[in-house]
Amino acid sequence: MRRFLDSEASGGLVLMAVAAAAILVANSPLAESYFHLLHIYAGPLSVSHWINDALMAVFFLLVGLEIKREMLDGQLSSWSRRVLPGVAAAGGMLVPALIYTAFNHDSPEAMRGWAIPTATDIAFALGVLSLLGSRVPASLKVFLAALAIIDDLGAVVIIAIFYTSNLSLPDLAGAAVLLAVLYGLNRGGVRSLVPYLLLGVVLWVLVFRSGVHATVAGVLLALTIPIQKTPGAPEAHGDLSPLHKLEHALSKPVAFIIVPVFGFANAGVSFAGLSSDILLAPLTLGVALGLLLGKVVGVFGFSALMIRLKLADLPSGASWAQFFGVAILCGIGFTMSLFIGLLAFAEQPLLQSEVKFGILGGSILAGLLGYLLLRVVKRKAARPATARA
Repeated sequence: MRRFLDSEASGGLVLMAVAAAAILVANSPLAESYFHLLHIYAGPLSVSHWINDALMAVFFLLVGLEIKREMLDGQLSSWSRRVLPGVAAAGGMLVPALIYTAFNHDSPEAMRGWAIPTATDIAFALGVLSLLGSRVPASLKVFLAALAIIDDLGAVVIIAIFYTSNLSLPDLAGAAVLLAVLYGLNRGGVRSLVPYLLLGVVLWVLVFRSGVHATVAGVLLALTIPIQKTPGAPEAHGDLSPLHKLEHALSKPVAFIIVPVFGFANAGVSFAGLSSDILLAPLTLGVALGLLLGKVVGVFGFSALMIRLKLADLPSGASWAQFFGVAILCGIGFTMSLFIGLLAFAEQPLLQSEVKFGILGGSILAGLLGYLLLRVVKRKAARPATARA
């Protein structure tokens, strides 16, 4: 159990099981209770809103911490490390959006969901990779993780810009003042997490009331958490920076509680009355093909161009076939895609169902095809040490 919890891919395996459970419950005698529970109010918000606005703010806090750490002290800490995953992520967001637009350009209503297929679910993708063991070189896992971090950053920017409405200037001003205070704590050398977290709760309330989606508060808070270590205090003695401490404290609760709860609450889609009209709807096809084809074309195509132009290198020890397989896995879009779909069509249950069918269909096919390809291709033979530096 300890090894399972410590595995970076275990969260993805749990998420797969939870998504399957949600679909089963939504198509069982418990379906009415399942959907009713999500709309029960607990205080000022419904259960669904507590999950999607409050719990997911913690998820976005962890995303923000990971982005900051990787940018300053990790796999994305230099431009040479950012080039390939950065270009791949850009292609993997642009092409799916274009495919979605091609299917839905004549419907202004459906066009609100253009960003749905742009997201890659790193937990799911790493979960599939974990089933392949040593068949996939570690360099490809690092590439996928780096791409997903940049992809998440893009998703946060999209949510903040395109899914914001009815702005409240006083609340925005209050949030800006609070961010300045948090920044001052950082610059003043405050290393205790308590003031950051307490002020973070107030920041969440202000952002929630401002019209910007409340989860953005999690990312903003993360950017103010100090990452530097105390000079001369070795990490081995447990003197981690506040950012590392908070990231470590949140990683398992987010992976094994928050994201599965979100998945269970939002993946449930009823097959009752399912018809070809829903499966072949432009929105459904735009999402599914955006994930399945758009991610492959964008990630692999843009990366191959960079490598052919000698502006980047193919990940060490990986073959082109393996790289293509990982590009297919980038088409697994679940958590962030569902989240954007809920924002785009908040009051439109039919369109939400089409989104869910598109996400599930595209993601399942991407996962299966990517897994099968990586299962059958052989690892690239190791080169002699003198062949290339």
